[in-house]
Amino acid sequence: MPAINPISDRPIRFALVGCGRIAQNHFAAIEKHADRCALVDICDVNPDALKAAVTKTGARGHQTLSELLANSSADCVVLTTPSGLHPSQAIQAAQSGRHVMTEKPMATRWKDGLAMVNACDRAGVRLFVVKQNRRNATLQLLKRAVEQKRFGRIYSVAVNVFWTRPQEYYDSAKWRGTWEFDGGAFMNQASHYIDLLDWLIGPVESVMSYTGTLARDIEVEDSGVAALRWRSGAMGTVNVTMLTYPKNLEGSITIMGEKGTVRIGGLAVNEIQHWEFADHRPEDDEVRQASYATTSVYGFGHPLYYDNVISTLQGNAEPETDGREGLKSLELLIAMYLSARDGKRVALPLEY
Repeated sequence: MPAINPISDRPIRFALVGCGRIAQNHFAAIEKHADRCALVDICDVNPDALKAAVTKTGARGHQTLSELLANSSADCVVLTTPSGLHPSQAIQAAQSGRHVMTEKPMATRWKDGLAMVNACDRAGVRLFVVKQNRRNATLQLLKRAVEQKRFGRIYSVAVNVFWTRPQEYYDSAKWRGTWEFDGGAFMNQASHYIDLLDWLIGPVESVMSYTGTLARDIEVEDSGVAALRWRSGAMGTVNVTMLTYPKNLEGSITIMGEKGTVRIGGLAVNEIQHWEFADHRPEDDEVRQASYATTSVYGFGHPLYYDNVISTLQGNAEPETDGREGLKSLELLIAMYLSARDGKRVALPLEY
């Protein structure tokens, strides 16, 4: 990628496309960094959603992405649209010379994810993929412990996402629960948890999975399970359902190794429930403070994610989750779906 000129003499200007549910987290994150950035333009095809967002943010409203790109002074375009729209919108924004930030998953197809990365490379712009859970204090402590090799050899990993999404959730928009625009329980709701498998443990060697649509009237799966083997020899499971009665119960990761055992649970990996290592280090005293209360499965990582994006565009940092990093979890997700479809073990990496 060619060198990118930093923006150091003024606030970073953002434009946002898609004013639905997750966009509210982005509005709040941008507001939190009001001294370093501004939201200048927003876009939505739904007139009511656009009007509400304009009233809330004061940004200029546009009905189409083309209209926004033709009239905006934004440095970076943020995509909070249905997942299946991310590739074409990211490529369009990149070709206009803007950096791109996309919500998870970056795409619903492997070839589309690759096309996004290639388009941004050709245009000489940054591609950021939102993985805000990585910034949670609980997971930052866990990442540090892994990097310090405190577990010794990691033997076993278990990820559970036991949430609920009623039929009304899927009925609230035509794109929800579709293969093309949304993806199922693995790709949509559990996306951030799938991301932890490579980010924390390392490259996955192979995966076997089952998916099922057990109760919801949707194209995609409402439940799924997977067994994984890492190149390190570690083995693990992923257990996901959107059918938990009567409400969201758990989003957790448990790691068991030669010299340590950690379980981070709660509603959305927000509570360190077990933390035990053969040695003691000063950061062990931070464990109690790292846990936090939440009623939201999104966590509180969006402002921290924006901090890195802003610092990167100012030339003061490297991106924590760029397009290539985003491809790692997309690749694993696609492998899980291929395994479930074909009834066989799928080896990684996939063919590029």
